[in-house]
Amino acid sequence: MMDLGILLIRIMIGIVFIFYGTQKLFGWFGGFGIKGTGGWFESIGIKPGNLVAAVSGIAELVAGILFILGILLPLGAVLITMIMLGAIVKVHGSKGFSNTAGGYEYNLVLIVVSIGLALIGPGVYSL
Repeated sequence: MMDLGILLIRIMIGIVFIFYGTQKLFGWFGGFGIKGTGGWFESIGIKPGNLVAAVSGIAELVAGILFILGILLPLGAVLITMIMLGAIVKVHGSKGFSNTAGGYEYNLVLIVVSIGLALIGPGVYSL
């Protein structure tokens, strides 16, 4: 049962990051694509916006795929941690902990869960 639980958590984290990555890269699921995301990045002081949007989107997409497949989880966790720390520093950190106020609660959960899974391992239902 533990391996099934790990699989469910891996799949959910993977879906979340594939969702984020495809929003940034392709504008899917209500996203703004590279140009839109890049423009927003520039508006909050992250330059060059389009390059950072592309790199972030690729990192999120790759991390999501790694988590779903259950391979190279430490690499996926590093990618997720870097992206979420950036989101905390540039957007959510100044708003406090609570997600209801736009804070970093959710970002921190994603970091801790991804690192925790990387430490536990992918379980038997993985590549």
